[in-house]
Amino acid sequence: MNAIETTILRKEFGSRVAVKGLTLQVQQGEVFGFLGPNGAGKTTFIKMLLGLIRPTSGQGLLLGATVGSVAARAKAGFLPEHFRFHDWLTADEFLSFHGQLYGLSSSDLKQRSANLLEKVGLSEYRHQQLRTFSKGMLQRIGLAQALLNRPSLVFLDEPTSGLDPVGRRLVRDVIRDLRADGATVFLNSHLLSEVEITCDRVAFIKHGEVLRTTTLQALSSTPLGIDGETAVTLRAAGLTPLLIAGLENFGRDVHVDGERVTLTVTAESALPQIARYLVSQGAELFALTPQRVSLEDLFIQIVGTDGGL
Repeated sequence: MNAIETTILRKEFGSRVAVKGLTLQVQQGEVFGFLGPNGAGKTTFIKMLLGLIRPTSGQGLLLGATVGSVAARAKAGFLPEHFRFHDWLTADEFLSFHGQLYGLSSSDLKQRSANLLEKVGLSEYRHQQLRTFSKGMLQRIGLAQALLNRPSLVFLDEPTSGLDPVGRRLVRDVIRDLRADGATVFLNSHLLSEVEITCDRVAFIKHGEVLRTTTLQALSSTPLGIDGETAVTLRAAGLTPLLIAGLENFGRDVHVDGERVTLTVTAESALPQIARYLVSQGAELFALTPQRVSLEDLFIQIVGTDGGL
């Protein structure tokens, strides 16, 4: 059973289409990144899954239950991007309030709150009102709230937007602990470097549709971009103008800087061919390095440049 399964889930607000028709499967136990430009429908999609807004059409299951149902939400946790907490409450009172909504027993709630405050680094602030918290501290107390009910599926919408590097590392550690416990994490983040470190698989969406899904392992194991091209840097001695001109048979955009040459190739098979060519022409080859495609590169290739994340 998938943790999330949707079929052509669509949302319209009057004449505006926020989510065109999103079909997606997220496996249990994985950390899944959800990427797209602003206005792509990412937050709207999450709200549909959680029953906060109704889909216009389409179907969806959350942990085997219909999206929007109590059964679907019972084992889900959610940290929204734009949170509005009761700021007159202390951290302890805030978690106690939400724990009672979850139906936790007093003893379980007390132990769970203490453990989560420790996990998010707020134990010493447990008796402070939330109105005294910084944005980063509010982000962390919100994360603790999202984990109170021991969720099997956690939605994190921009969980590190207000955090410093220490706070971002804390969130990464929490996500890894959730994965180790078998929970599924659905992560929407502008920080692609965080996604690249944390996620098992990602989906790229635009205009409310999935353009592509890929594993991060596949991304790290191949140097080639989505269009099959990659930049290659080589360092060699004995490079002559004639020899350099011959490199255009293997790629394009050849640039020379002393013993260092960069060019763009369209297939991995060009790499050994370049090496053989250089050696056969009497050059001494010291290095031939394809540049690995980053998640940011892949995002631009798939989604384009019309609008930021």
